[in-house]
Amino acid sequence: MARKKIALIGAGNIGGELAALAARKELGDVVLFDIPAKSDFAKGKALDLAQNGAVLGYDAKLTGTSEWSDIAGADVVIVTAGVPRKPGMTREDLININLPIIESVAKGIRDNAPNAFVIVVSNPLDAMVYALQKISGLPTHMVAGMAGILDTARFRMFVGEAAGVSIKDVHALVLGGHGDDMVPLVRQSTIGCVPMTSFLPQDKIESIIARTRNGGGEVVKLMGTSAYYAPASAAIQMAESYLKDLKQVLPCAVWMQGEYGIQDIFFGVPARIGAGGVEKVIEVELNADEKAMLDKSLASVRRTVADTKL
Repeated sequence: MARKKIALIGAGNIGGELAALAARKELGDVVLFDIPAKSDFAKGKALDLAQNGAVLGYDAKLTGTSEWSDIAGADVVIVTAGVPRKPGMTREDLININLPIIESVAKGIRDNAPNAFVIVVSNPLDAMVYALQKISGLPTHMVAGMAGILDTARFRMFVGEAAGVSIKDVHALVLGGHGDDMVPLVRQSTIGCVPMTSFLPQDKIESIIARTRNGGGEVVKLMGTSAYYAPASAAIQMAESYLKDLKQVLPCAVWMQGEYGIQDIFFGVPARIGAGGVEKVIEVELNADEKAMLDKSLASVRRTVADTKL
């Protein structure tokens, strides 16, 4: 059986980490794609990672390129192309900059890897995954945005740190758009199967929610650029579930067709990812307060998507 092929659009910080993780997990051969001006950079990063394989003992072919034809036949395409956030920038500030880039990427995927499962990481996430699918015309179940896994991971990490427990015992879920109105579901969050509220007072929980919503901005302020280790791991989790038909239930931005009363938009909810792409949206029972927060997040996403004018 031929090895799987994973195309990474964008060879920057997150692209490099994606390539390293995919190679170490031996998910398949990796193509690092970037614009012609960064072709040598992509080739150099691929060469470095290939040589790293001789040290760590992973078996994967890594290629750097600026030719769209080199992604032909890719099983998975992960899109990180675009300008990362800078201090003081919101995700919405990026729309006018990154939309033309996503338009070019969408056409490149459509023309060269139309059967791939496409994972979008570029910001503003909710608008960019919507734009890529609309421009490319790819099936909606074969396109998803990486956001909820990362937001949930941040929430879990902050909870575990505050409660003084192992991160392995923290189970949580964050719904909604990848922005300031995301919805951490406190009522369903547990630590070792015990409600999270048994460990932390309400004021501490509120501060954790606020920190989670600003999780990306906190990293940008400290580093001067967007996060890349955790986002890359989250995207690879989605790719692996698809490639190995693991059918994991993962929070990500997927096309809504009436679930949660939401129609015709990509939105952050739990979904089963398997060989069929986005195979099923999982509906969580929400109380009135949670539903109100989700509606607020949906309104924010719809405003951001409207700015694409697609």
